[in-house]
Amino acid sequence: MKALYITYDGLTDNLGQSQILPYLKGLTQRGLEFHILSCDKPHRLAERKQTILHELEGYPIQWTSIPYEHRVKVFSAMRNKWRLKAAAIRLMKQQGFDVVHCRSYIAAEIGLYLKRHYGCKLIFDMRGFFADERVDGGLWKLSNPLYAAIYRYFKRKEKQFYTHADYTISLTEAAARIIHNYKGFEHVPIAVIPCCADLQHFNRNTVSEQRTNEVRAQLNITPTDYVLTYLGSLGTWYMCNEMMSFAHQLQTHKSNMVFLLITSDNPDSVHRLATQYGINNLRVVAANREDVPAYLSVSSASVFFIKPTFSKQASSPTKMGELLGMGIPIVANAGVGDVDAIIADTHSGVVVNQFTAQEYDKAIAELDQLSLLPPEHFTNAAQAYYSLEMGVERYAKVYEALDK
Repeated sequence: MKALYITYDGLTDNLGQSQILPYLKGLTQRGLEFHILSCDKPHRLAERKQTILHELEGYPIQWTSIPYEHRVKVFSAMRNKWRLKAAAIRLMKQQGFDVVHCRSYIAAEIGLYLKRHYGCKLIFDMRGFFADERVDGGLWKLSNPLYAAIYRYFKRKEKQFYTHADYTISLTEAAARIIHNYKGFEHVPIAVIPCCADLQHFNRNTVSEQRTNEVRAQLNITPTDYVLTYLGSLGTWYMCNEMMSFAHQLQTHKSNMVFLLITSDNPDSVHRLATQYGINNLRVVAANREDVPAYLSVSSASVFFIKPTFSKQASSPTKMGELLGMGIPIVANAGVGDVDAIIADTHSGVVVNQFTAQEYDKAIAELDQLSLLPPEHFTNAAQAYYSLEMGVERYAKVYEALDK
């Protein structure tokens, strides 16, 4: 079976390398062939193209990239979509794919067109409630007639995707329940596949003691420091002020605390925010995916707070599986995807219900108890919920269902 995989996200972005390639490489072991069509930022393509091509060597995976434009928000997005669609039609005519696998809504628009005109099967890999995410994140103001019209357009399209997709992929059980509760969509086929992690890569045992010591020396961190980490970009969805507030409260309990942020965001703005919250020891470092495990290896615990909006019920934080795979207990807030349920089931972290000093103190006490557990306790949780092998197996079952 040959599939065209369309993604508006760049394959050269860290997300593409963590949440696209590992799955597709695993699925080729099941006899599937892929052609990836992605929309890449020119500077990322220049930096990472050869890395991606090297990763694809030996796999039945081809790759076509078009340049991502963002100069004028709405019109650049439309231009990107038109170019993706033109490339998809050209590739379909050349290769006659059996399946078009669409990552998120813009790709699904193109996939729906291909299904209607070329008779291929359609997988709608929704990745979240796209239109609601844009509104909840403040990116689309419904008071603006243009954005209100775009929102309504995508909500109509969303129903078409559920109706016509041969399979919908949801990141969370919470989102699957929401869709199945919509009138007329009670029986649409949905597979729940969270954002899995490559637990061979995010594995504390693959980081040598020497490499960990090199990171400590680079960041001026001692082996006796308590290192709270944050992994990933900041902004839109992440509650930076609340995370700084938690770090400050942790600092009152642990004077040897270092707050390490592994992010490509502007370090100056992070330092300014930390200063406002009285964080004494802050480190900010950017890292490519291959270097992230080494930086995480110095971590004692990790925090991420995400705005608990309606749309975030469909979110599966990629970082959760990666952190647990590294044997790190996590601190998260309630109301995001299946995070609460997974933590409750695996006892692999702490859920904060309110952003108060009293709640933080309670979480810190629970963290102290979790620190007594061996790293294997957390890696077992990662294996149970976020292993790449599990994700590949679930995707394979979807493809097998479409091949009948």
